[in-house]
Amino acid sequence: MTLEKTKKISSGYFMLLLLVILVTLFVIGILQSNPYFIISSILLIIAIIPGFILVNPNTSKVLLLFGKYIGTIKENGFFWANPLYKQRTISLRASNFDSERVKVNDKLGNPIMISTIAVWKVKDTYKAAFEVDNYENFVRVQSDAAVRKLASLYPYDNFEDDGKTEEITLRASVNEVSEALEKELSERLNMAGIEVLEARIGYLAYAQEIASAMLKRQQATAIISARHKIVEGAVSMVEMALDKLNENKIVELDEERKAAMVSNLMVVLCSDKDTTPIVNTGTLNH
Repeated sequence: MTLEKTKKISSGYFMLLLLVILVTLFVIGILQSNPYFIISSILLIIAIIPGFILVNPNTSKVLLLFGKYIGTIKENGFFWANPLYKQRTISLRASNFDSERVKVNDKLGNPIMISTIAVWKVKDTYKAAFEVDNYENFVRVQSDAAVRKLASLYPYDNFEDDGKTEEITLRASVNEVSEALEKELSERLNMAGIEVLEARIGYLAYAQEIASAMLKRQQATAIISARHKIVEGAVSMVEMALDKLNENKIVELDEERKAAMVSNLMVVLCSDKDTTPIVNTGTLNH
């Protein structure tokens, strides 16, 4: 529920014209040594000047009268209102916030460094002005709390040796994590009248004390995965070679010869280095 009220006030150009007239009367009073013109014009000038209000585009003025909320001017332009109004300027522009990198533990307990980038703007000027002490500082603190909570809900990454895989991870599930962060921030900042336009992870990495170990783990996982693919392909190629030799009746091999051929082909196909072939110019038995 919003308590914001949009205030419509009169243009300031008429009062500006009146101010020019009063200044003219003040000058005439000085020239004619007329105390009535001087005193009255000074009093009216002092009363009129504080009432001028200039509202720039995408800014607003919150008006208070002896501690009571009168309304908010959101229309940009030059206005004049009650000189007793206390004015507070609140920007309606979109603001970009890049939080500091904080160390937190992910779902698996691994220490990570994480930061968030949020784009926000004031939607309800009443809440921003009166529901929180300082809405800009409130955004910073709540963004830090939201990213800490988010990091504890998801693992940094999946590893095949974990025995189970997570559907959402901080590193791989960028869209899902951003949506969750945006929702969490919106719920936290709603009480301050803040609308979250975008929120996403700005920085993500393992903490320094485990970064080296985790890098080796990632490399080992990648090597194992690559080896699995290589062996799977090599077995398929050996099977195809044996089938073709048997189908075309090129050579007949007993079980011992087949085993030797399979061993040699697997070594050639799975080796990290180039193999050096040895040509047998004799018979199969030599």
